[in-house]
Amino acid sequence: MTGAAGDDAVIDEVAASFRAGLEAYCPGLLPERATALVVAALARLVSGGGDRVGRLALLAVLGKVHRRYRLRPEHGPLIGAALAPVAPRLCPPQVSWERRWRRAWALIERAAGRMGDGPAFWPAEVVGRDLAAEGIVILTVRPWRRLPFRPGQAVPLCLPQHPGRWRWYCPANAPRPDGTVELHVRAVPAGIVSRTLVHEVRPDDLLHLGPPVDIGLSLPATPKPPRDLLLVAGGTGLAPLRALIEQVAAAPDGCRVTLIVGARTIADLYDAITLDKLDQTHPWLTVVPAFSHDPIAAPAEQGDALTLGLYHYRPGQHVYVCGPPAMLDTARHRLPAAGIPTNRLHLPTIQ
Repeated sequence: MTGAAGDDAVIDEVAASFRAGLEAYCPGLLPERATALVVAALARLVSGGGDRVGRLALLAVLGKVHRRYRLRPEHGPLIGAALAPVAPRLCPPQVSWERRWRRAWALIERAAGRMGDGPAFWPAEVVGRDLAAEGIVILTVRPWRRLPFRPGQAVPLCLPQHPGRWRWYCPANAPRPDGTVELHVRAVPAGIVSRTLVHEVRPDDLLHLGPPVDIGLSLPATPKPPRDLLLVAGGTGLAPLRALIEQVAAAPDGCRVTLIVGARTIADLYDAITLDKLDQTHPWLTVVPAFSHDPIAAPAEQGDALTLGLYHYRPGQHVYVCGPPAMLDTARHRLPAAGIPTNRLHLPTIQ
């Protein structure tokens, strides 16, 4: 998307023009309230969609839009024709709009085949903000309608300040009676959305959540959940693993859980109060911090999270790992080589 098209006001203007054109071709195809979000996502996808992970988030939302509004193959050319007059606002002049649109529509149709029914996005209000550590914020948001997620799933998120930029975040909690969702966000240097979430978003602000998606970190439901778990977290990869702990806490059923929480130093360990409470409340849970660069840490807590994870691993455990891409790449090779069966090793499929 060009810089101009990334501006919220420009997207609103383009969305109004698109909607007028679409109504001429196919009245009532998309509701007015969804138009700006859909146009921003389409613009982002057709113009490149950023990195692979960002495109997957975009396609999860647009695939659900396709399912939600029962779009058919013949709608593709109609939507493309409605977008064509505003294409110069969405893509550089040298870009072949028709070719890119055909490719984008094929991706959307493929994504729709993988999505179930239900809403494509949920407006959500920020109701809590806690700066948990330098560059890390814990946000509590309340969707206007209950978000039907399961622990271990990921949810696309989009901010009004950056229309069309959808990013994945994993809820750090199991579903709550009040419907709130806790998100852990680290600001990364190239992350426009993450830096806005950490430094600018405040309570009462609005954002949008997309459809929850399985990413390989959910507990199996059948025939029975695993009885012994080893959870290894790096940084904000703690979020989905903490949600699994809350799920187990609802029905422990003899399960034993060991949580390894990796950080560079003691000062970098965020959400420590919640971890202490979990450790003290649940006798079946053992929380072990792992400090990779802190010489004053206790000897049993020195080392990277994967090394301490292997030390605490016991045969028969299911192992869940979530953290930065480099950590996951290492885990994918190191843990099976150390004897952990691949059918008991769970890593996120989106990274």
